[in-house]
Amino acid sequence: MKKDIHPNNYRTVIFHDNSSGERFLVGSTIQAEKTEKWTDGKEYPITFVDVSSASHPFYTGQEKVMDIAGRVERFKARASKATSRTKKA
Repeated sequence: MKKDIHPNNYRTVIFHDNSSGERFLVGSTIQAEKTEKWTDGKEYPITFVDVSSASHPFYTGQEKVMDIAGRVERFKARASKATSRTKKA
């Protein structure tokens, strides 16, 4: 690392993914109030995140399919009503 380019509070932090339970040891400036031991036996600040690369669908390859058929049908119904109104006028 280059010297004197990082903020003074730059340190190693544990990020715990609440969704998958995975933990990552990463350099960060994030504020953390709790500390926990890592596998090397040292104490590090820990912060909890809801989504990380261990749980995000883009990285895991597990897509969440949303029900769009109902949305498309409702849109088509609204569009047909709108065109019928313009033809009457």
